[in-house]
Amino acid sequence: MTSLKASQAGSGIVKEKTAATGDESSSGCAPGSECLRCVGLWKQYQGRTVVDRVGLEVKRGEIVGLLGPNGAGKTTTFYMIVGLVKPNGGTVLLGDEDITGLPVFARARKGIGYLPQEASIFKRLSVKDNIRIVLESRRLSKKDIEERIDELLRLLDITELGDSMGYTLSGGERRRVEIIRALALSPSFMLLDEPFAGIDPIAIIDLQEIVRKLRSLKIGVLITDHNVRETLKITDRAFIIDGGKIIRSGDPRSIADDDLVRKVYLGHDFDL
Repeated sequence: MTSLKASQAGSGIVKEKTAATGDESSSGCAPGSECLRCVGLWKQYQGRTVVDRVGLEVKRGEIVGLLGPNGAGKTTTFYMIVGLVKPNGGTVLLGDEDITGLPVFARARKGIGYLPQEASIFKRLSVKDNIRIVLESRRLSKKDIEERIDELLRLLDITELGDSMGYTLSGGERRRVEIIRALALSPSFMLLDEPFAGIDPIAIIDLQEIVRKLRSLKIGVLITDHNVRETLKITDRAFIIDGGKIIRSGDPRSIADDDLVRKVYLGHDFDL
């Protein structure tokens, strides 16, 4: 991928080679590598292009942000990667496999977990039962299911909530349970839609640590969120989209200091 510094020295805008050519060397994903990427994604609604040949990639064990102003095309791009929106063109690849036409549940079976913005737990079930339902789809023995439930609860430090009903959970606790439910399927990648929405500042800090823990487990994480500061603090890289196109990509500090990103998105007084 063209570096931020190199592109600033040239045209002033990052050339998103992945979107234009699908060149694997420019995407940073070697052939056969464990990588989730999109190449040349585009989407039109009623003749209006809302996503224009977008390319990005997420490797296992890294946290990547997809950020931009309202109406920039980030949510549509994210949903095309998730499998909720069908693109008019371009491809979504898991390794070397084209998964563009697969629905969300089929992508989950291939190791792509998805955490929606809306509450996705069963409020009238206990935390353990919420996890148990997911594990039962894996055809494990009852003993293995119970051991896995205990392991997952310990992993995210909520063992004491195992018997709590879903409707009693705080926003931060609910997010933990939702992440555990996604982890129950042993994903290689996690796609997080507005994970910091609707939770208090302390819970955001806890959730940031959980996302870092996902990275330590070699899970690739893609985040889209309006809480840009909280997102950039935990990402290894970020892609900034505006007008349906990737205008910048790079590490958080480079993104935060970039004049164009400040002009169209962050504001000139923004600081990490």
